[in-house]
Amino acid sequence: MTRIICIDAGRAEIIAKCSAHDIPISMIETLQSGGTRVVLHNAPDAALLGMAYGDKVMTGPVTRMAVRFRHPDMSEQSPRKAGV
Repeated sequence: MTRIICIDAGRAEIIAKCSAHDIPISMIETLQSGGTRVVLHNAPDAALLGMAYGDKVMTGPVTRMAVRFRHPDMSEQSPRKAGV
């Protein structure tokens, strides 16, 4: 089992449904191919959300958006920027 689920629904709708079912979300992202990828705290919560969404659960391949998280001050401390 996995704690990741992709659903053919918008972020706000999924957040509301998770809140109504008392399911905590670890991460949520909009998919480039459409729909939303949700990472939950555990697999049983993912199974519960999957049952709540039924045929809106996406089972095929999806395309995620490229995201790079970076602290704004890190570029000043990078060894390559400093010539090290």
